[in-house]
Amino acid sequence: MNGHILPVRVYVTVFAALLALLAGTIMAVYVNLGGFNTVVSLTIAVAKALLVILFFMHVRFSGRLVWIYVGVGFFWLAILLALSMSDFLTRARVPYAGG
Repeated sequence: MNGHILPVRVYVTVFAALLALLAGTIMAVYVNLGGFNTVVSLTIAVAKALLVILFFMHVRFSGRLVWIYVGVGFFWLAILLALSMSDFLTRARVPYAGG
């Protein structure tokens, strides 16, 4: 396999960034932001996913075809999230009968 080799320093830096984002996720759970808790958590999750995709999966140094497939994957994820949220937001709120 003829791939791009990164120094260990880059992997350690990305790992430290992932740990910092993990700590941010844990801290975001304990802060009451109202409706923005989900937005903050999803933003941190997307940042972690991008770090993993770009560096650990070596997409950053891949060709254009790989970038197209990654973009199509994120586009498909956006479609699924949009359809799921449109279904969730249009449902009637029924109170729980048990209490």
